[in-house]
Amino acid sequence: MPSSPPSSLSPAPPLRTRAVAAGHLRAFVAAAEHLNFRAAADTLALTPSAVSRQIQALEDEVGVALFLRHTRAVELTSAGVHLLRAVAPGLERIDAAVRQLRQTAGRKSVAITTWASFAAMWLIPRLEAFQREFPDIDIRIDTSDTVMDMETTDVDLALRYSRAPEGAGAERLFGEQLAVVASPWLLRSQPAIRTPADAARFTLIETGDAQRLPQLAWLGWQRWFHAHGCAPLQPPRWLYFNYAHQIVQAALAGQGLAIARLPLVADALASGDLVEVLPAHRLDSPLAYWLLPGPRSAPRPEVQAFCDWLRGQAALTRAAMGPTSS
Repeated sequence: MPSSPPSSLSPAPPLRTRAVAAGHLRAFVAAAEHLNFRAAADTLALTPSAVSRQIQALEDEVGVALFLRHTRAVELTSAGVHLLRAVAPGLERIDAAVRQLRQTAGRKSVAITTWASFAAMWLIPRLEAFQREFPDIDIRIDTSDTVMDMETTDVDLALRYSRAPEGAGAERLFGEQLAVVASPWLLRSQPAIRTPADAARFTLIETGDAQRLPQLAWLGWQRWFHAHGCAPLQPPRWLYFNYAHQIVQAALAGQGLAIARLPLVADALASGDLVEVLPAHRLDSPLAYWLLPGPRSAPRPEVQAFCDWLRGQAALTRAAMGPTSS
């Protein structure tokens, strides 16, 4: 019989089954984040050539190119994008677990994530009381407007501000009302404010995002005027700030009237540093303050102690605001 002609197709190479080295994956993630091997090398404390060799070894292992090489930068291929989505969260979970192990092996500590204004105006002024009661527990506060994933970070608990719980186990600490506040000496220098319309005689302070972001419109003065039956009014001047603590600081300095979140200024009102203007004209806020313990951290005694302390502080805040704030 005549022999069959040789096939023009080469046999497919066998699939590799060996596990990929973790070092190669870390080099890949660093390079993908910076899109530059030199910057990735600086992050990893390696040389650029070492990073390049690890990336090449990883590409040999998976069998496809992960980067397109350009003169001064690199670009992820579609395969690289796919791998990054799987690898980056996994490495973050590993790092979080290692940090937690190191943490529990050393000093007791509690890591909290919250936003800057709440930390500055409510949490930090109260921390001394916790430190006196628990001097052996260290506190780390991470202030960010970005909501952290409690499953993948080493944060022990979150203090959040929203309409509804944002995760399993979320506990409502207190609601809030909005109040008009001012420095007492500013009020003494002007005729008395007797009606909501009188507020327009002063400089008005509000968040710069009130008119741009619908979710913050309830913090704006025009909504407050409308709620109290006033036509749109214009003050002599406006002051705009990005953060609640900046708004309150301007009010404390006597720069105008501000619409403040009552839980954040209850202490300043109690001390007389601020005065509530037209207390019968508060507005209810749709948002509340929530405590969210991390799923891995909740059983730790130091985290439980801090949560219990927070609940006690929240009860004091509710009492200071009155019965409608619970």
